Amino acid sequence: MFESVQPLLAEHAQLQEELADPALHADAARAKKVNRRYAELSRIVAANTAWHEAQDDLAAARELAKEDDAFAEEVPALEEGLAQAQERLRRLLIPRDPDDGRDVIMEIKGGEGGAESALFAADLLRMYIQYAQSKGWKTELLERNESDLGGYKDVQVAIKSNASDPSQGVWAHLKYEGGVHRVQRVPVTETQGRIHTSTTGVLVFPEVDEPEEVEINQNDLKIDVYRSSGPGGQSVNTTDSAVRITHLPTGIVVSMQNEKSQLQNREAAMRVLRARILARQQEELDAAASDARKSQIRSMDRSERIRTYNFPENRIADHRTGYKAYNLDQVMNGALDPLIESAIQADEEAQLAGRED
Repeated sequence: MFESVQPLLAEHAQLQEELADPALHADAARAKKVNRRYAELSRIVAANTAWHEAQDDLAAARELAKEDDAFAEEVPALEEGLAQAQERLRRLLIPRDPDDGRDVIMEIKGGEGGAESALFAADLLRMYIQYAQSKGWKTELLERNESDLGGYKDVQVAIKSNASDPSQGVWAHLKYEGGVHRVQRVPVTETQGRIHTSTTGVLVFPEVDEPEEVEINQNDLKIDVYRSSGPGGQSVNTTDSAVRITHLPTGIVVSMQNEKSQLQNREAAMRVLRARILARQQEELDAAASDARKSQIRSMDRSERIRTYNFPENRIADHRTGYKAYNLDQVMNGALDPLIESAIQADEEAQLAGRED
C-alpha cells in the first residue's frame, strides 16, 4: 500500500505549483477542485512526513541504546508512536470517495406510523440542522410538505460547507445517513401510554457543484405548474407557482412549492433533479464495481433499517456498525459525531480488509 505514496507526493507538488498560478483562479470551478485535491493530499503529505520522522527517531534511539540504557527506555514509546503514524498513513491512503467534498441535499420522508412518523421527520430535521450548525455548515430549507399535526410528510434541506478539505465535507459525513430510521416512543396522540414503533426514511444526495457537471437535455424534461397547497390540501397560493419536473429518461420526479415564485421553485427543483441524477449515475457505477460496493457500509438500498431511536430507554443504536449509547437526548440535539465516526471507521476497516484479501 505504501508504494502508492510517491505518485501522490508528486501530484501534491504539481498542484502546489498550479495554485501559485494566477490564471487558475480565473476559473472558479477548476480552482475549487484543485483546492479540494490539494487539501486532501496535504493530509497524506503530513502523515507521510510524520511516519518517516517516527522511523528515524526509533532508529536513532535503538542505536544510542547500545551505549546508554536511558535511550533504551524510550524505545517502546517510539515503537508505539511509529505504529500509530503508520496506521494513520495507511487509512489516509484508502481511495477517497470523489464526492466527499460535496454539499448535500437531504430528503426526510414519513413512513410507517402516519402522524407519528411525520412528527419524527420534523425531529430528524431539527437534529440534522443542529448537527450542521455545530460543524459551521449552512442549511437551506428547499421544500416541505407539512402534516396536520405539525410534522412533515416530506421535507428537503440543502446543507453546505465552505471546507476545502474533502474529509471535512458534508457528503463525507452525511452519506451514511441514508436509510430507514426507526423510532420507538409514546406518540403525542397515544392516550394509554403505549409505546409505538414508527419509521422515517432519509435520502441523501451529493449536490452538483456546477450545472454543467450533469448534462440534462431540456427536451427530456416534462414541466408542470400548479397552485401550491398547505396541510390537508388547503390552498395557500392563488397563482401557479408550484413546479413539478419529470426527467423522462430516468422517471425521476421533483416537485417544489416552497417559494412564492415559479422561477425560484423551478431553480430549486433543478438543483434536486441534478443531485438525484448524479446519485443515480453513482449507483450504477457502484453496482458495476461489486468489490467497491461491498466495501461500503453506505447502502444504496433505501429500504434498509439503519438505526433505532428508543426514547423510553434513551438509547440510540446503529444496526450496521453495532454502535450503541444511552444518550439519545443529546443525539436528538445534534450530537451525531460518535455515530458518524463509527460509520466512517467501519467503512475504512471494510475497505482495508478488502485490499488485504
